[in-house]
Amino acid sequence: MPHVPSPITSETGDSVDPFSHPSLITPSLEHAIAEAKHLVVLTGAGVSAESGVPTFRSSGGLWAQYDPTQLATREAFSRDPDLVWHWYSWRRGIIRGVQPNPGHFALVEAETLFPRFSLITQNVDNLHRRAGSSDVHELHGNIERSRCLDCARAYPGDEAPPSENALRCECGGLIRPGVVWFGESLPESELIFAQEAARTCDLFLSVGTSGLVYPAAALPLIAHQNGAYVVEINPELSAIARQMDECIAAPSGVALPMIIETTKRLRTTA
Repeated sequence: MPHVPSPITSETGDSVDPFSHPSLITPSLEHAIAEAKHLVVLTGAGVSAESGVPTFRSSGGLWAQYDPTQLATREAFSRDPDLVWHWYSWRRGIIRGVQPNPGHFALVEAETLFPRFSLITQNVDNLHRRAGSSDVHELHGNIERSRCLDCARAYPGDEAPPSENALRCECGGLIRPGVVWFGESLPESELIFAQEAARTCDLFLSVGTSGLVYPAAALPLIAHQNGAYVVEINPELSAIARQMDECIAAPSGVALPMIIETTKRLRTTA
């Protein structure tokens, strides 16, 4: 069974946020932080939700009548490109209206605190890059990027601006969002990098993930099988929590800054 911190109460008996308490960094985690040569962090939708990004299925409003799993497919785009492009434009507009949270910024600091640091994300919202992370491995793509279906020309950011109608490339092909749709394979180079990082790290943090979406959900298990100390950070236990070494049931914006401060205290060199 993984270690799960117990609630803390004050002298008056009132409940206290246990994750603001330094004792929640266990001796085992302190040791892993102090000794780690390669830290890998995998982030999922829970990290983005703390910034106000709706989860994939919480569209609401005028999109409530649509099933996101029926919009995020190549078949849907081929059938009604204007509808799918409009939906992604709506999502992109919401994402541009939110800001990175303390969890994102903590991971920017982590880049300088370990001999090797690998950041892998399932999120497509670009918030890690906006926070300042310099090397982000995006398993599911990036909503701020688009590409032509025919010639594969890349369109970053506002080169393919939000609109109600699908756009066309100079070659005449339709421009699609640069995300991984249902039924599509993950980018091979990113998946290979992530699997190799999981095999070679000695400390792995799985943050804000459900543990349900594969192959990303396999990464902490790969790390554990290869001897890494694996910690889950999630307000609620994930589907694979019982296979972790330790679980911190807290938001990433609380737990990650705490881990970074502990790292600074324990490690005198980058």
